[in-house]
Amino acid sequence: MHNNYYFLKQLTEAITVRLIGSELATCFSQNKNELILGFTGPDGEFYIKAHLDPTFCCLYFSDDFQRARKNSIDLFSDILDQKVMGVKQFLNERCFALIFENDMQLLFKMHGNRSNIILYNKDGQILRVFNSHLKKDFSLDISQLDRPIDQSKEAFINAEGDVKKVFPTFGKVVINFLKNNRFEQLDIDARWELIKQVLRQLEHGTYRVVEKDYSIFLSLLDDQPGEIFQSPIEAINRFFLRFISTYQLRKEKQNIESHLAKTIKQTTNYLSKTQQKLDNLGDGSGYQQLADILMANLHQIETGQHEVVLSNFYKDNEPINIKLKKNLSAQKNAEIYYRKAKNQSREIENLEDSILSKEALLEVYKKHEELISKIDDLRELRNYLKSHNLEQQQQSKQQETKPFSQREFGGYTIYIGKNAKSNDKMLQGYAYKEDLWLHAKDVSGSHVIVKHKAGQGAFPKNVIEKAAQWAAYHSKRKTDSLCPVIVTPRKYVRKRKGEPAGAVVVDKEEVIMVVPTAE
Repeated sequence: MHNNYYFLKQLTEAITVRLIGSELATCFSQNKNELILGFTGPDGEFYIKAHLDPTFCCLYFSDDFQRARKNSIDLFSDILDQKVMGVKQFLNERCFALIFENDMQLLFKMHGNRSNIILYNKDGQILRVFNSHLKKDFSLDISQLDRPIDQSKEAFINAEGDVKKVFPTFGKVVINFLKNNRFEQLDIDARWELIKQVLRQLEHGTYRVVEKDYSIFLSLLDDQPGEIFQSPIEAINRFFLRFISTYQLRKEKQNIESHLAKTIKQTTNYLSKTQQKLDNLGDGSGYQQLADILMANLHQIETGQHEVVLSNFYKDNEPINIKLKKNLSAQKNAEIYYRKAKNQSREIENLEDSILSKEALLEVYKKHEELISKIDDLRELRNYLKSHNLEQQQQSKQQETKPFSQREFGGYTIYIGKNAKSNDKMLQGYAYKEDLWLHAKDVSGSHVIVKHKAGQGAFPKNVIEKAAQWAAYHSKRKTDSLCPVIVTPRKYVRKRKGEPAGAVVVDKEEVIMVVPTAE
């Protein structure tokens, strides 16, 4: 739906028919960046699923929806049981609003990776914001969203035929259509005629779901080959399902291909290093020969010598310098060399076995890589990964590379950093401002993060105490009878440039005393 103002305009006209007079019966979220709104009216139930992921913003409509029993939270309670009195599409803006009988407005801001849903009261003041990370939306004035633009021929001429100035909502699909029709090479009158042709199709064209060059998009232009629909609701539903399927396939395929490429590189490097080590060991006869030479010259060697020079009968009696342990007899020194020879022989055998095993695995990985590259169906990909146990291997590998160990307590997820560098990675890449941060006071140790749960209030006292006990145990105070532990929201913890790994500044803290424990 990105940049598709004209499709959104027709979509709002279509949903108006279903929504006017219906009541908002339920409003909840059970996945991050996704809001479900359920309406009841004369024509039955009607659901809107707003998928507002930064990588993909879209709407999906259905007559039924099964809510998950767990991990869902009710939202926007101010408009529950309120009737929809109108649907407003804002002029030249990818936004529309549902207007309720209590004069509240629920704004759908469909701005790609900045999409959001915002609730306004009757005075235009913001009551609730779905995605609180978009700080600018807290000051978004709904009364200023309409963008009246002079789109007459005169305005087009005054803009010297610059289509982006006069029609900023055309988007990539339309711009590419104009380019393909040599728009820049036409005179101003011919350009305007082409613009009118485009506008007629955007206002009255058929709805198409187009798949081209590994991308999927909605189009109202006749030149685009694709599935044709009579209803914008049918078109966007098909688009949503096709995109999610294609996107998920691409995502999962990239993940496994990246995993295999990394595994192949690691295996190749291992083989190279192991072969080099094997070459350096030689054939294992060196220690054996030294032991034989010592045994042949026992009568010449006195106890207490650091080394001895003897004739090497393996190489034309050339002199050879053999190091000895001075507190051992010549025979005991020979026994040490025999033992080293035996150990070296075993090491060589193990290395050779390992090389053969890794070479076989390398061929298997390469074969998987080749076959997976040819899969273009999500179900087929998942079945392949499952049948070859690649899914579990990939998940196991990803878990191993996380910079923390993960534990659960009281329904909360808790991260414990593994070392100083891991502490930094965990803090920067896995902790958010709403999370809770803990650390043993005045000593080195692991950072501990208690993950925030959406819709929950303050962190439970028993969860904080348990996380603090783990923070104390994973520090240099682990053997103390009592340990002071800093507890503070993640937003008060910052990393200054140039500081050593694991070092942070805490702007606001509370200290509690706990008994260190690993349990």
